[in-house]
Amino acid sequence: MQKLFIQPVQRAYLELHIAVFLFGFTAILGKLIQMNAFMLVWWRVLITSISLLLFMKGGAAIRKLPQRLVIRVMGVGVLVALHWLLFYGAIKAANASVALIGMATVAFFTALIEPVVMRRRVKALELGLGLLVIPGIVLIVNSIQEGFIFGMALALTSAFLAALFGTLNKFYIAKDTDPVALTFLQLSSSWLFLCLLLWPVERTFHILDDGFFPSTLEDWGYMALLALLCTTIGYVLAIRSLRHLPAFAFNLTINLEPVYGMLLAWAILEEHKSVGPKFYIGAGLIVLIVSLYPWLQKKVGNG
Repeated sequence: MQKLFIQPVQRAYLELHIAVFLFGFTAILGKLIQMNAFMLVWWRVLITSISLLLFMKGGAAIRKLPQRLVIRVMGVGVLVALHWLLFYGAIKAANASVALIGMATVAFFTALIEPVVMRRRVKALELGLGLLVIPGIVLIVNSIQEGFIFGMALALTSAFLAALFGTLNKFYIAKDTDPVALTFLQLSSSWLFLCLLLWPVERTFHILDDGFFPSTLEDWGYMALLALLCTTIGYVLAIRSLRHLPAFAFNLTINLEPVYGMLLAWAILEEHKSVGPKFYIGAGLIVLIVSLYPWLQKKVGNG
């Protein structure tokens, strides 16, 4: 009878793929919401943090966490905030497709960052697969319109931060740690960090000229989807999967985010008008690499 049940690792991969699909949808919502990147992220983390309180049974789960872990997780929350600011900045500066393309480099950055954080040698398999993602990115980039260099730079920096906080999450999170409590800590600290930045950013860039609140009911609806479905549910699923998956497998699977997201952009935003056959070849290469990693890791081991 036990064979009828999904094993923990298989369930972790399933949950992670659901989370990545939801993450891919965030780029679409970010393009649809008529707000600047800073206020969009500010509202996203605020609504998400409040919603997570409904999943938590009081503050007992947080009180059980060691103080050192709480400080570290909140520090990672600052990286999450910066990642999202750059990610949505890339969407506003270019489009959803360009921002998602940048996220495909997460695996490559992880192959370089994880050995430093985990204090181990670089694995040839991880570095090789990370590098193999690059041709896929090049093919995708060549299939979209030019003129989005600044947006791509923001997206690549955002991908580096995603690889960093993904690796740190794996380093800090124990298998028996409550993923909801950790998600709440990270995102609430992200919001507090953005609150500290709000005044100097407003003085410099006048971000509140467009308003403090989402301006339409449509924007409120998109924001609710972004915060509750794509962030609360997606983030909890992603962090829970980390208890059974290595950081590199996690970040390599994140490479499906641009694939899912760009297909959604094709359907919803009609960004297919700026891509050609090279996009599909590049996306197929990324899917193949993500699919092969678990099998290759089992074959070659952890060496």
